[in-house]
Amino acid sequence: MISKNMENMLNEQINAELFSANLYLSICSYFQDQDLDGFANYFRVQSKEELFHASKQFDYIHAVGGKVTMKAIEAPETEFKSIIHTFEVTLTHEKKVTKSINNLVKLALSENDFATHNFLQWFIAEQVEEEASITNILKKLEMIGGNSSALYLLNTELGQRTFTEPKTNLK
Repeated sequence: MISKNMENMLNEQINAELFSANLYLSICSYFQDQDLDGFANYFRVQSKEELFHASKQFDYIHAVGGKVTMKAIEAPETEFKSIIHTFEVTLTHEKKVTKSINNLVKLALSENDFATHNFLQWFIAEQVEEEASITNILKKLEMIGGNSSALYLLNTELGQRTFTEPKTNLK
């Protein structure tokens, strides 16, 4: 059984993950409007990952006897200045998510909630991967500059990304 405080914070995290999914669909739409299907694919896959994260947290709350409380999801940004701007927005957002996960870990440790602490370790590793991936793409975009051939190659590379649901002990 988890504490009411942890239950509330995990419910907030579910909401944050669902917001992330909507943000990434919004960015996907931005790229589809520009006929950059590889970039659009990258963010569609990102959105699916965020929905998986929310689902994993949903299942965990139920597994430990908590109650899931769905909340309204804020509308994401819909206008972006450039390709680089979308990845800057994404990196800033992922850093915010990392901070939120870290706060959950701090609470779990302060409450001696070792089961939740263990559960959250997967998300800690996931956030390291997320931030590194976005940073890598930003560096590539900076190298590309205005080179349309290089942008075409990156678009092709990002179009290869697929979503594979990670194995989990929860449903």
